Amino acid sequence: MANQLRGNDLRQLGFPEGRAIGLALAQLQRKHLKKLSHSDQLALLQRLLAAPQEYATHLDWSHVAAALLPPPSRHLELVARKPYALYGAEHIEPGALHQMDTAMKLPVTVAGALMPDAHHGYGLPIGGVLATDNAVIPYAVGVDIGCRMALSVFALPPKFIGQRVQELQKLLLDNTRFGNRTGFDRGKKLTHEVLESDTFRDVPFLRNKQATAAEQIGTSGSGNHFVEFGIVDITDPSNEMGLAVGQYVGLLSHSGSRGLGASVANHYTKLAMENCQLPAEAKHLAWLGLDGELGQEYWAAMTLAGDYASACHEHIHQRLAKALGERPLAKVENHHNFAWKERLQDGREVIVHRKGATPAGASVLGIIPGSMTAPGFIVRGRGVAESLGSASHGAGRLMSRTRAKQELSEAQVRQYLKAHDVALQGGGVDEAPMAYKDIHAVMQSQRELVDVLGSFTPKIVRMDGA
Repeated sequence: MANQLRGNDLRQLGFPEGRAIGLALAQLQRKHLKKLSHSDQLALLQRLLAAPQEYATHLDWSHVAAALLPPPSRHLELVARKPYALYGAEHIEPGALHQMDTAMKLPVTVAGALMPDAHHGYGLPIGGVLATDNAVIPYAVGVDIGCRMALSVFALPPKFIGQRVQELQKLLLDNTRFGNRTGFDRGKKLTHEVLESDTFRDVPFLRNKQATAAEQIGTSGSGNHFVEFGIVDITDPSNEMGLAVGQYVGLLSHSGSRGLGASVANHYTKLAMENCQLPAEAKHLAWLGLDGELGQEYWAAMTLAGDYASACHEHIHQRLAKALGERPLAKVENHHNFAWKERLQDGREVIVHRKGATPAGASVLGIIPGSMTAPGFIVRGRGVAESLGSASHGAGRLMSRTRAKQELSEAQVRQYLKAHDVALQGGGVDEAPMAYKDIHAVMQSQRELVDVLGSFTPKIVRMDGA
């Protein structure tokens, strides 16, 4: 094209002084738009200027449209609390109930549910499920975006674990990395297609995050994240995994999106709180509209972080399966700390946030862990509408980390683990089994939400720490 449009051309069209002009000129330099004639470019910009709301979710022009639209009012009030489904109320602390009550007062809230493992968190409580209208709440997703459970089932008898405890402990030490310490040596790193995602380039905030993601891929976080060998007991012959009833060796991992997810959560939560100013009790529930630039950016970054978390588990299981010399008979994976576009029974599309809650749609498989000394359960969701197709993501904390450190000793924990024949590498008293709720009571409270296909009992556990 002979003549390139300039800022003055856009001003003459009526573009306001500011970001919109620069963004529009930059967009016109994209290959498929650069081919347009001078008059076609002007006509396109005139249509955009006349009705920017129609371009709010357009792939090419959403950024420019957002700059042209008037900013929404930043000060928002809560509304009357909507009702929500509550499971296992007797197991849930008042603080978590209060947080859920507050979430149900948001003007964008459509429906909600609280799972029996619920406990206090930032914004939405852990175990909270919240459906909103065209809005995503970064702190209702959580800091560890896409955190998940992944299970591999191997054709090995349970006695294999008891016979090879030291060997399996070494396999875990050699093939896992936890916390913020060094990842795998350069020659031992594995690559993954997620690291080549265009989102690292397309979302400005992510442009300097790819190197750290590559460094940390295949590693696990600290806190309650783990990789462990245990015994899988399949009890339902109609399971979708194609496994015969009986016992197997299983490998279970729990971790999320590492530094990538945490940086996305913190960045977009800050922006949400600046642009959506709620009363103090609800400030961590600030949202981003999905018809705006920031909401679209967050959604893309959240999706990438979830894919990255899955890739980390893929690496963990790939390494350990190779070290075992076994191919898994079956795999099950599910995630939480995420937001999904789903439809309610009446057909309305909503954004369903599951912060520490397992997707349990009809026939959806998942794993609900207990603790180091209590079984977890392989489940099939029943798709109960009142729960927004959700179930608990574990037993849930009975004690806060601070309280566990105050009330429990390392000697107590070691004795408790020994009594349950569990070998632990790393970990701390804040993750002691006694700090968690009774998984059997939690499962009883949600028996209408899932069918149990089998269980997983931990035997050799690896967590962050020496």
